[in-house]
Amino acid sequence: MQIESAAFGSIDVQADQIIEFPAGLPGFETCKRFTFLQTGEHGSVLQMQGVDDPSVVFSVTDPAALGVNYELTLSDADVAALGLTQPEDATVAVIVRQAAVDAGSPADAGLKANFMAPLVVNTATRRGIQKVLEKVGCDITLRGQ
Repeated sequence: MQIESAAFGSIDVQADQIIEFPAGLPGFETCKRFTFLQTGEHGSVLQMQGVDDPSVVFSVTDPAALGVNYELTLSDADVAALGLTQPEDATVAVIVRQAAVDAGSPADAGLKANFMAPLVVNTATRRGIQKVLEKVGCDITLRGQ
């Protein structure tokens, strides 16, 4: 299948490269299918390209690449939506964005991550959800210490 991405031009996507989010994402409920692209030199940040709407693109990364280790509890509805039978088939990613360079303070420079709504993907069934959390329970690992 060919996708005409505004960000990446013409992309050839195979069926086994598509992840389906049956409920869509909050604010993007009609965009249910995505593919993940590695672009540039930063291998830890992937581009989540919309298949149903090629104008939709999110940058995502493994929270561990940011020093955060999640422990999520999935509801029975979440497990059913993912078609999850083996916990090791689940992977977690967070949507990130580049902070504005002139954001005003050094604390605002770099990447901003949405830790309150991680993506959970079943790699076996290629189905995903965005799990909106009320509170985050995670450990933060400081690198270089």
